[in-house]
Amino acid sequence: MEGSKKVKSLVLVCLISVLLHPFCLISANVEGDALHSLRTNLNDPNNVLQSWDPTLVNPCTWFHVTCNNDNSVIRVDLGNAALSGQLVPQLGLLKNLQYLELYSNNISGPIPSDLGNLTSLVSLDLYLNSFSGPIPESLGRLSKLRFLRLNNNTLMGPIPMSLTNITSLQVLDLSNNHLSGEVPDNGSFSLFTPISFANNFDLCGPVTGRPCPGSPPFSPPPPFVPPPPISSPSGNSVTGAIAGGVAAGAALLFAAPAIAFAWWRRRKPQEFFFDVPAEEDPEVHLGQLKRFSLRELQVATDSFSHKNILGRGGFGKVYKGRLADGSLVAVKRLKEERTPGGELQFQTEVEMISMAVHRNLLRLRGFCMTPTERLLVYPYMANGSVASCLRERPPSQPPLDWPTRKRIALGSARGLSYLHDHCDPKIIHRDVKAANILLDEEFEAVVGDFGLAKLMDYKDTHVTTAVRGTIGHIAPEYLSTGKSSEKTDVFGYGIMLLELITGQRAFDLARLANDDDVMLLDWVKGLLKEKKLELLVDPDLQTNYVETEVEQLIQVALLCTQGSPMDRPKMSEVVRMLEGDGLAERWDEWQKVEVLRQEVELAPHPNSDWIVDSTDNLHAVELSGPR
Repeated sequence: MEGSKKVKSLVLVCLISVLLHPFCLISANVEGDALHSLRTNLNDPNNVLQSWDPTLVNPCTWFHVTCNNDNSVIRVDLGNAALSGQLVPQLGLLKNLQYLELYSNNISGPIPSDLGNLTSLVSLDLYLNSFSGPIPESLGRLSKLRFLRLNNNTLMGPIPMSLTNITSLQVLDLSNNHLSGEVPDNGSFSLFTPISFANNFDLCGPVTGRPCPGSPPFSPPPPFVPPPPISSPSGNSVTGAIAGGVAAGAALLFAAPAIAFAWWRRRKPQEFFFDVPAEEDPEVHLGQLKRFSLRELQVATDSFSHKNILGRGGFGKVYKGRLADGSLVAVKRLKEERTPGGELQFQTEVEMISMAVHRNLLRLRGFCMTPTERLLVYPYMANGSVASCLRERPPSQPPLDWPTRKRIALGSARGLSYLHDHCDPKIIHRDVKAANILLDEEFEAVVGDFGLAKLMDYKDTHVTTAVRGTIGHIAPEYLSTGKSSEKTDVFGYGIMLLELITGQRAFDLARLANDDDVMLLDWVKGLLKEKKLELLVDPDLQTNYVETEVEQLIQVALLCTQGSPMDRPKMSEVVRMLEGDGLAERWDEWQKVEVLRQEVELAPHPNSDWIVDSTDNLHAVELSGPR
């Protein structure tokens, strides 16, 4: 029996994974597998790849990864991330990749020849690493490549002749390596300056200025013959020459800093941020929202330093920042491919979200918008998220007590109810979980990240969008069709309640070690069948909880996580049930339906007087994905 339950859990995980396009033991997502192989082959001391989690919906929700509208990976940005290790040949499977940015790390080993399969690649930036070995001949197949920077590595051997076939190449930098031999010269490489090949002391050829052994010396340039002075009618040729000399000297004086700066930038590339005027409309008014400059937020977050990261998710990273007035803020840097003309739509959506004002909703303080950046500025939440308080708290911090957990359950329900019933148009969160319920100084629940799903999908005009969310929190109908509703949030809220009660993750492969279900919902139902309520409660609570209140919260959670969205209560009804109005009646009604369903549709289960497995009441079509 225990073995069959374990197999059942694994099958369920694999089935969900195939529907979501992420990973399983045998995965259908080739691009996701390739990126996961890269992660396992790299050392990541700053945890910049923490969001590369195979339990998330697909690699398009990972930070540093950008996808197009077809959910194909088109960009990987991992520059200046302190990564080490080696690249993997599987990168050649990212057929639609356009930008591979791995500069300024400590990645070593050879450059995989499989990168020559990335025929859509526009930019390949591997500079300032420790790559060794030859430049792959296969890179000559990258016919769309415009930027190739391999400088400041330890590459050896000749420059492949095949690179001269890339007619689109605009920037080439192979400097500061150990390359040798003659620089290919069929006319294309002569367009690049000697700096492109500098400090490769065994390179030779006309471009480098060093003759190759056995070749005739270069013809010296013709001697410079100064032009005769032009005499003015008044005979001021000497005065004119002096004036010309002074002007030339002044020009050289002013040009020297620019030349020095250009040389310094070539030696030590850095990330710079520039504010570019964005599209605005005078008819859009943002009320009390402050429009921050990019430079202002760069200073506040210490140039978006890794040490200031508060969290990561499918929508981007969140940084802790301190503004010039001393106030602390949380800056969310959205990750998404930018579309031309999207600034005005983004600004309109920000205005809509800013109008959702409720004590249990995270208040938007301001924003920053340029053609290349979208940033949202929120008040800093001193006590982090519910997830961090449950599972990542330091030993010195006491656990959340039971009254606080009840208050969090009610406060977050009120916030979601406001989004569904009091916003026009209604706002659907689509990723309700403990990590997105934040806690202020008084441990009051504040729903965060609401509206981000709408912001990130503003370029979509259809109802069905790419599934966003996390395994274990996603409602079955959203999983199978991609269509979300307020009942999708109700399901996520029910799972969040179980997290709050048990302290456990919604999806945890570690439970398989004890022959338990990986899905929190099924694990809870299994223990309830066995009348083991005490094993459900978070051990951090010890015995400091009220058993009847735990039972009531579990009942609310099970009502919210029913397989059919039509059977789930609205969030406004959940609020009333948590306040003590109508739970008993709703629970009795549900029990009668479940008993009848078990008699008609299911084989009898021992001790299953009020609980059924979460997969038993799902029709086959709901687990088979879109037709």
